[in-house]
Amino acid sequence: MTRVVNGFGGGRDWRRAVGLGGRSAGRLAGRGGRSRSTRLTVLVAVGLVTAGTLVSCSKDSSEPPLPAAKTDLGHPLQIDAKVLQGPACVPASEGGAIRVTEPCVDPVLNRPYVDLDEKRKVTDKSAGVTVDVRYVHGGFTGTKAKFALYFPERYQGRFFESTYPTLSTEEAAPNAVTFAITNGAYAVSTNNAGGLPGAGDIAGYRVNAAAAKFSRTVAKQVYGDNARPRGYIYGASGGAYQTIGALENTEGVWDGGVPMVPGSPNAIPSSMTVELLALRVLRDAFPRIVDALEPGGSGDPYAALTDEQQSVLHEATRLGLPLGGWWDYRNMSGGAFFAVAGGVRILDPTYVDDFWTKPGYAGTDPASSAGAARIQHEAVVTALADVPAVPARPALADVQGTPTIPAAPPGGLTLSSVPADPTGNLTGADIVVLSGAAAGKTIPLGDVRGDTVTYGTGADPAVTAAIRPGDRIRLDNSWILALEYYQRYQVPPTDEYAWDQFRGADRAPQYPQRPILAGPTFAQAASGAIPTGTFHGKMIMLASLLDTEAFPWPADWYRKRAQGHLGAKLNDDYRLWFTANADHIPPQDAAAETHVVRYLGALQQAVLYLDAWVRDGTAPPASTAYQVDGDTQIHVPAAAAERHGVQPVVDLAVTKVDGRDIQAAERAETSAGRPVTLTATAQMPPGTGEIVSAEWDFDGKGGYPEKSDIDKPDQNARLTITHTFAKAGTYFPVVRVTSRQPGAGDGPYGLVQNLARVRVVVR
Repeated sequence: MTRVVNGFGGGRDWRRAVGLGGRSAGRLAGRGGRSRSTRLTVLVAVGLVTAGTLVSCSKDSSEPPLPAAKTDLGHPLQIDAKVLQGPACVPASEGGAIRVTEPCVDPVLNRPYVDLDEKRKVTDKSAGVTVDVRYVHGGFTGTKAKFALYFPERYQGRFFESTYPTLSTEEAAPNAVTFAITNGAYAVSTNNAGGLPGAGDIAGYRVNAAAAKFSRTVAKQVYGDNARPRGYIYGASGGAYQTIGALENTEGVWDGGVPMVPGSPNAIPSSMTVELLALRVLRDAFPRIVDALEPGGSGDPYAALTDEQQSVLHEATRLGLPLGGWWDYRNMSGGAFFAVAGGVRILDPTYVDDFWTKPGYAGTDPASSAGAARIQHEAVVTALADVPAVPARPALADVQGTPTIPAAPPGGLTLSSVPADPTGNLTGADIVVLSGAAAGKTIPLGDVRGDTVTYGTGADPAVTAAIRPGDRIRLDNSWILALEYYQRYQVPPTDEYAWDQFRGADRAPQYPQRPILAGPTFAQAASGAIPTGTFHGKMIMLASLLDTEAFPWPADWYRKRAQGHLGAKLNDDYRLWFTANADHIPPQDAAAETHVVRYLGALQQAVLYLDAWVRDGTAPPASTAYQVDGDTQIHVPAAAAERHGVQPVVDLAVTKVDGRDIQAAERAETSAGRPVTLTATAQMPPGTGEIVSAEWDFDGKGGYPEKSDIDKPDQNARLTITHTFAKAGTYFPVVRVTSRQPGAGDGPYGLVQNLARVRVVVR
């Protein structure tokens, strides 16, 4: 039972609107049995949209209005299929990445063609929004590069381009299209020439650049407008690498970009491997760790841990994994590690043998648990598992649901024996075939179910089809265990300070180092070049304070590199907004909505703020103020006026128990059937928006059934609610607050959320 005692602001239901967005791969089943699902380092880089008249959520009453909209003339396109004329794009320095400028022509992507020009309707089913577009499809002759352009009937002289490196389809996510169309922009989308890893060096930024440049030619014919369209590129995770690469290695192609949840140049695979190490070593301790970090907990996650557990938790924390992110440990499995693990094996094939045989590695350290966790179990295949009994595991997918790593083949193997206690230690292991037609092949292991093993994501169907009863196999976790420690042997240059923990007093690495740094190789593959901070145009970078995959601190690393490039003029071209209580990917189920919020609203604001910055010189809100502590954790000020950015700051406290006033607290105890009163305060950074809704969840299910009325949206809100818990238990009531920009209207654009939690123990 809940009673709203008082509150102010609008009573509109914004929860559904903020929950909109495109398809996300989310936490899909991976290779191992640690959890039912796994996180994928992808993000739906999309907008929240609504049908109706052309609007912009970036404007407030003081901003200059957008220019009058142009209208599609409806004329047929006249596209010359000949090679584009102009100087060839060349590297900026010998051996460097190709620099793409507005007048130059990419020597590979120099023959654009159009093979489809038609009217379409695009529907974002999750939002219930349908828009009309002029759809233009084409590509570049002699390559696998393709593009799709989506033109609105009414056009405000701009385009938005979303990207992710493993995209293998040029069709944009419906919500990316509707966000652009309803803001008077056309949408640009490419297939990155088939996506990584097969597309090679043109996939990082060159296909996106060629499509962006050619789109201007098409737009000129669609609208009869000779003015140059303003263009903006955005992407998350691997798409952040691409966005940064696009702005650093082109000039005049885009006017700005929004990289979201970026990693450092050395992040892959270290941010993934250290998570896997912690998940194994701390497996039994996580309930205590999470409880300590919840509101009203002890605040000491290291209490009662063994020496090795303390050491590993410190290692993960100092590498940048936010302590608060462990709330979701059951669903964590190294992000997209299993998408890149094979690449690490190719880059560093001798690592596994060195790890288990040479001094200085954890594999030969008797104090490490690695040796005890190692499994090399041989068995005979006694039968092929029945397909219906062992269903296929799903594929890992890109932002539109296109598989980027094939689904695991259905079925599995019944074995003569399995390890006595394989729980946890076989997560991510290999099935090594020792005899039969597939002898010498290795495929990823899925789960162990009794005496049956399943195939993991990415297993080659040709290999699984060749295995027969009587073949000998080995269940072997040697590689995955070795890779859990890989970050120790991958110490980069000193500016990536998260690795300082592995340096001695003389600044030299304490552990043996591998002959290659894998991280920059992966970063260059994704972005086309290693990030340097020397970008062109304007940039608003978004980072999440609970990002458990790329971590928050790489955004600080990039800001420092950009400051080294721009100096005192940094604020003329760059912003960094941190989002509190947001992770690398959106919440993947209703229960997760009580812990984390989406940052898509901040993306939408950022794209439109960029355009106002470029078009009229209207500066966006200030960067978030923050500090980095000695454990590589990011801290932001408690007050909105000091924190800045665009997110509301929310606090929650228990203020009454059983009708009696108490000192505001984040923890309270009561009896079943007795009322508890909670008070929330919400503040907006000055000039950035207004509070439009507040909603409450009391059972951890994420339904948010109770709402506080906000009669008049304002920059500040104080809300009080009383709730009675009927049963004994420990509860974590949550308030979630939504804000919008001034003058944004009632549409669900640019809605930014934050939340706060308290603990109530009911006896």
